[in-house]
Amino acid sequence: MSAAPHPPEGGRPAAGPGRRTRAVRLGPRSVAALVLVSAVGVMAFGWPLLADSASGLAHSRDAPWLFTALLPMLLAVVVATIADTGLDAKAIAMLGVLAAAGAAMRPLGAGTAGIEPMFFLMVLSGRVLGPGFGFVLGSVAMFASALLTGGVGPWLPFQMLSMGWVAMGAGLLPGPDRLRGRRELALLAAYGAVAAVLYGLVMNLQGWPYIGGMASAVSFVPGDPLAQNLARYLAYCLATSLGWDVPRAVVTVLLTCTLGGTVLKALRRATRRAAFDAPVAFRADPPRGSAGP
Repeated sequence: MSAAPHPPEGGRPAAGPGRRTRAVRLGPRSVAALVLVSAVGVMAFGWPLLADSASGLAHSRDAPWLFTALLPMLLAVVVATIADTGLDAKAIAMLGVLAAAGAAMRPLGAGTAGIEPMFFLMVLSGRVLGPGFGFVLGSVAMFASALLTGGVGPWLPFQMLSMGWVAMGAGLLPGPDRLRGRRELALLAAYGAVAAVLYGLVMNLQGWPYIGGMASAVSFVPGDPLAQNLARYLAYCLATSLGWDVPRAVVTVLLTCTLGGTVLKALRRATRRAAFDAPVAFRADPPRGSAGP
């Protein structure tokens, strides 16, 4: 017995550039796993804003616990996606290759002045492969890049969550089957710019509440109303991180506009060949010695 993809009506497989490439779809278990890990991430980022001034807690203490919870949750997303869609070793291999490529791209800029080409690849991969696959890819790629660059620290689980959200958001953009060409590149470039800035804003929450010695206009004041602390937080972002966030957005847009079309074609070709969503039919092998068709 041998297995072969079931051909469409007419007996011939679809071929050529008109053949559709479908993202790895989200089933109910995948959605539940993503919602759970995202809810945990939101609480991890936001709880200091609501903590009592006498709590004495810091992200340097809770980060190991978050990291311990994040790894099995990422595994749960992978397992749920496999259970919902029947992904096999080919998908895991693609995840590893793209994560390694993203990790290798990060040291090219090392975050200098916001030059981080890794964002470009994560956005395009999330677009082609879908939100669930994209979330896992972004998190794993950030983890691998931290090991490669020596960037392991209390901030790592927060970076993994943030990059996972960046790639997941790209997978949730409209028109994955219809939108192509310049319009799709414009959409991805606009999303990449917004996501690059939001990444910096979200990551600031990881350390801003615990930085002492700053001017009162931009420092976190424990116990103050949430609205006042958020106003100080925005002032802090404008004064400090925007000089990195805007160049990161510009680099992402430039790479998407110049290399995006080629990378999207390569990713879609690899996805078609992997045939993640192709149904499988079994047929009997002809007896040995029999004439061929």
